[in-house]
Amino acid sequence: MSAARPLATLRTVAALAALPLLLTACGYGSEATDDGGKQTAVAADAKKLSADEVSIGYFPNLTHATALVGVQEGLFQKELGGTTIKASTFNAGPSEIEALNAGSIDIGWIGPSPSINGYTKSKGKNLRIISGSASGGVKLVVNPEKIKTLDDVKGKKIATPQLGNTQDVAFLNWIAEKGWKVDAQSGKGDVSVVRTDNKITPDAYKSGSIDGAWVPEPTASKLVSEGAKVLLDESTLWPDNKFVITNIIVSQKFLKEHPDVVEAVLRGSVKTNEWINANPDKAKASANTALEKLSGKALPADVLDPAWKSITFLDDPLAATLDTEAQHAVKAGLLEKPDLKGIYDLAPLDKVLKAAGKPGVSDAGLGAE
Repeated sequence: MSAARPLATLRTVAALAALPLLLTACGYGSEATDDGGKQTAVAADAKKLSADEVSIGYFPNLTHATALVGVQEGLFQKELGGTTIKASTFNAGPSEIEALNAGSIDIGWIGPSPSINGYTKSKGKNLRIISGSASGGVKLVVNPEKIKTLDDVKGKKIATPQLGNTQDVAFLNWIAEKGWKVDAQSGKGDVSVVRTDNKITPDAYKSGSIDGAWVPEPTASKLVSEGAKVLLDESTLWPDNKFVITNIIVSQKFLKEHPDVVEAVLRGSVKTNEWINANPDKAKASANTALEKLSGKALPADVLDPAWKSITFLDDPLAATLDTEAQHAVKAGLLEKPDLKGIYDLAPLDKVLKAAGKPGVSDAGLGAE
């Protein structure tokens, strides 16, 4: 869980070459996929807002359940009236940012690192974070025969999804706080950090090529179903056990031209999160149904249930934790200190929250002027 921002420069040429991977999403792999731009049905007499349609993007991932459930249950469409939702899915943050930059999507659910990376690379001109969506859902899971305590991690091979992605930086920061040394680029040192695509991490664990992994859900619970044990839940390292894992971003152009549509999507998000938290079992089933439609395969109960419990769905973007995640990337030696000022525009969300009788949220001093 980590991120970074404008003025961000890498310390080495090799790291520069790895920038698309360096701050990538908390999702499954490096490939982007599209679900065909699926459109949701609208009532014939529904009134359109200022745009005929809004294109949204998200991952087929439990940490993006606000989008999965909101689309599945029609909660977004209800707020948008006659304005059609065109939904696309992605498997990696850089691909979603590229789609946003190209105008292929207007609004997206995405992790903190690609949000920051996209903002920095555009010098603050392409996107704003307009809401939170999810917190948590990341664990250190290990082979209990080889690792019984946190100190036993030293000398072992631990997987993270990608060089410099949010889990990778979080693990590097945890290693540093233990007083151990690891070269961030190579992953070599007191712990061997093995960058492994989440899709193949369970096989790597079964083969014995890794001793554990610092990974998001549902990969963590998939490993547990293979006999691994949870050694540490990352949420315990954060104030109030909360840290951003999924944001909502919007292109600045779309926000300026269609503020009414953005507000409608945010109303849908707030109402979806409220429904998820009031109906956790129904919401879990709805998210799994959506995943099955997108991937062709539902998650089994022994993976779905523990994974779902570890994720918190909320409207607060937890801006202070995004700033801390960026600092962790700097501390790891992967980035120069970034300038995050202006990445947030929470005025539309605060308007929606106020109308719903809910308290506003903080941008931690990183809001747009």
